[in-house]
Amino acid sequence: MKSFPRFLYHFARLVLGVIFIYASLEKIVHPQAFAQAIFNYQILSGIFINLTALVLPWLELVLGCCLILNKWMPGAVLITTLLLVGFMTAISYNLSRGLDVGCGCFSSAPGEDAMSLLTLLRDFLFLAMSFLLFGLTFFQTKIIRNQEL
Repeated sequence: MKSFPRFLYHFARLVLGVIFIYASLEKIVHPQAFAQAIFNYQILSGIFINLTALVLPWLELVLGCCLILNKWMPGAVLITTLLLVGFMTAISYNLSRGLDVGCGCFSSAPGEDAMSLLTLLRDFLFLAMSFLLFGLTFFQTKIIRNQEL
């Protein structure tokens, strides 16, 4: 039975790692378009929009690499979980306001990746996987770490 938590641990970290790397790539290549997507959320102002557009994609890339390589897991999992909570909060807030804007999750292009309840459900699944990984990383370390990974 100890192998099942190990399987979940590796599955969650690999899936989230790939998702975060994939999500970062277009934002890194097109920071101006990503800044526009952030602006459309109407949550941040001024310099925080450009700062977020420049820093967030690289943070996603580093976190994705940490998750895939199984390095610095406590910090990577904590930051990943906090980011996903923030993403879900921003999406929920804009859906509740009725704003029809692109999510900016996987594409920076305006009109692509439109925000909907499916976006919220998708991010909820990512967040659930992150909570699972958080629990396994912080509370099941004897099962996960004391066996050969």
